[in-house]
Parts: sequence; C-alpha cells; structure tokens
Amino acid sequence: MTTNIETLYRIFRSCKGVTTDSRNCPAGSLFIALKGETFDGNAFAAKALEAGCAYAVVDNPECMPEGDNHYLLVDNCLQTLQQLARHHRRTLGLPVIGITGTNGKTTTKELIAAVLSEHLNVHYTQGNLNNHIGVPLTLLGLKPEHQLAVVEMGASHPGDIRELVEIAEPDYGLITNVGKAHLQGFGSFEGVVRTKGELYDYLRQKGGCTVFLNDDDPHLKALAAGLQTVGYGSRPGLYVSGHATGCSPFLALEWQAAGQATAQKVQTQLIGAYNLPNALAAITIGRYFGIGPARINHALESYTPRNNRSQLKRTAANTLIIDAYNANPTSMKAALDNFRAMQADNKMLILGDMRELGADSHAEHCRIADYLKECGFRNVRLVGTEFTATGTAYPCYPDAQALIAELKTAKPAGQTILIKGSNSLKLASVADYL
Repeated sequence: MTTNIETLYRIFRSCKGVTTDSRNCPAGSLFIALKGETFDGNAFAAKALEAGCAYAVVDNPECMPEGDNHYLLVDNCLQTLQQLARHHRRTLGLPVIGITGTNGKTTTKELIAAVLSEHLNVHYTQGNLNNHIGVPLTLLGLKPEHQLAVVEMGASHPGDIRELVEIAEPDYGLITNVGKAHLQGFGSFEGVVRTKGELYDYLRQKGGCTVFLNDDDPHLKALAAGLQTVGYGSRPGLYVSGHATGCSPFLALEWQAAGQATAQKVQTQLIGAYNLPNALAAITIGRYFGIGPARINHALESYTPRNNRSQLKRTAANTLIIDAYNANPTSMKAALDNFRAMQADNKMLILGDMRELGADSHAEHCRIADYLKECGFRNVRLVGTEFTATGTAYPCYPDAQALIAELKTAKPAGQTILIKGSNSLKLASVADYL
C-alpha cells in the first residue's frame, strides 16, 4: 500500500531535513530514492537508513524488507518529492519570489538574498539548485521562522519553467533577461523567450501577483503586458533607476528610488557593467520589501562573487577575471564589451566554447571570433572544438589541458586576463598556471 502525501508530510515534519544522496545522510533525515540515467536510488535505501536516515521513500516494493516501517512506498519518488515540496510551501504560506533568466539569475538571486537578509529572515536557493530536483529541495528547506523565499528556476527545454512554477507557486516574479542560450534544447531564441515567459504566464493566471520588471529589456516589457509591474532600469522616474559610474574592474553605480531626492552611490565587488541590472533588481526588491537605502548599499558593497562567476584573482604574475561557470553568445559578448572598456594594460583573453547551441553553434562561434578581431584584441587563446572549427587565426587548443601544457613552458606575466567559457571545459583549472 502506497503512502499518501498527507501521511508523508507528517513524517517529513518529524524528520530533520530531506536528502536524495545516500552519501549524505544527516541523522534523522528523510531519504527519497530518485532515479538517474546511471543509478536507481532504491538500491541505496538500506544504506541511507544505516547511515542515519529515519525513513526511506522508495517506489520499488522489492527493495522493502517485510515488516520494516522505516520504508515508505510511493508510486513515483520524483513526483512525490515535488508534491511534498508544494504541500510544504502551501502549508507555510510565506511569500515566494521566483527568479529566472538567461544570464545573471544566480548572481541576482544572491544579491536579492543579501539585501533582504539585512532585515528579514530569508530562505533562498543554494548554489544553482534550480531544476526539477533542486527547486523542491529548496522549498523543503523552508522553516516556519522564515519570512520570505527566493527561488531560482533554470530551464533548458520548453515547459521547464512551467513545471517549476507549478511546484513553487510564486507570488512575485523576476526574469533577469532573455538571450541566446541552450538553443539546442529551446530550438530558437523565440523558444527561449516563450519558456522564460512561462513565469509571467503563471503569475498572470494566478492573479494578484507582482513582476519586478527590467524596463530596459523590450522582450520582457512585451511579456509582462497586463501584469502588475514594479520597474527598474536606466530611465528616470522608475521605481528604481540607476547607471554605472565606473567599472575598472569593479562596478560602481548610482541609484535613486522614486520619490527620493538624493541618489545613492555604491561601490560593489562585482566585475562587469553587465551586473548593473542585477544590482538594480536587488535594490528594487529590497525597497519594495522595506529595506532602507543604507542597508541596501551595505549588502551590495559586502557581497563577494564566488563559484567562478566574475571573480577577481591576483596571482604573483597576473590579474585574472575568472568567469568560467557559464557562457552563451549573449553573456560572452557582454563580457567582451566590458573587458574592452576596462582600463587595464596588457589585456589577454582565454575563451572557451559555448555549449548547447545546437545547429546555431558554428555560426555563433564564428560571430564571437569575428567580434574579437573587430574589438582589436590581439593576445587571445581559444579553447574547444567549436572555436577551432571557425578557422580563426587566433591560437586554438582542443581542451584546457592542451592550453595548460603550453602555459607550463610559456607562462604570461604582467597581464590582465579574462577567462570565460562553459563550465564543462573546466577553464577555471587554467588559473592555477597563470
């Protein structure tokens, strides 16, 4: 007999968290046996219980010892995880802000959480746990003492955001931007726009919801038609308006809320003018939820990027800007424009392939190679088979290890080096040899 969601929820409330990894089983936690392409969590249920879990949720009755009430049978473990998360979110009933977008959503989420945490008890997505498993796990981490949740939602195929909003049921929404990414899954840029717009579609259907709108993005303005919006951007008179005042290498900005006579000045530790909209989004949401200007500025100035997202690293020989977590044509061009404008001597570029672009991949890599030449960059190293296939005159390397082999014998010195590419190329490893 399978366990219904109400019974399972009572058991969940008695446990000390949820885990789907039998290698990480805190005492008293609830193990949910998920399946993957190469594993079946049901096979690890006994191990999870031995490691300290109080209960194991399984969907294969053959793995359940007869009479052992520490096993809970369900029809489908993944669906149960998602249903349990939605039930928990509904039970607590606290406000949820849903965030998606092509670029900057993780940084924006971190900035929003930093700003709101100046005055509120905020629960938010850790790292980039933003998919059909990560979102439920984030929601199940909510506690009664939390006042607000910030939930990041990622997508690589049509329908992904719709699936996630139906689990998280957000009350507020933010799309950072829409750009060319995961084209292999989405099929086209228009597919990206439609999928990200599924967040707005849900909020429109739910009613009474608010969208925090990047007023500078015409695609988002069109998507938000008919919704209650709180706007931010460069145009004066918005709920929050602002502009960059410097970016060599860290973003400095001025911002002003509607009705305020004095502009606020902030010096961040964010690299790249492309982070301006991310900062303005955090300021806007902070103001909306009653965070004062001084506390907002403190949060923005204190936030330090991590996980290879526009990190500044000074070695004995060079200054590195490491942005090697993700790359697509939109973010790559933004990074190049920022690096081009940055005041620095002896600029060097190490760029890796942009993955998951499907049929558009060759053309998009050719455009970047041409743009490098247009910008006048000379000291360039390109890594990956896609850049190699462009036939560019810039030096190309099949992978990071091939470049590292050269750097071991010809290490650059006195350079300001931008390192950017898709995470799968492991370009961050190159930093150890610079």
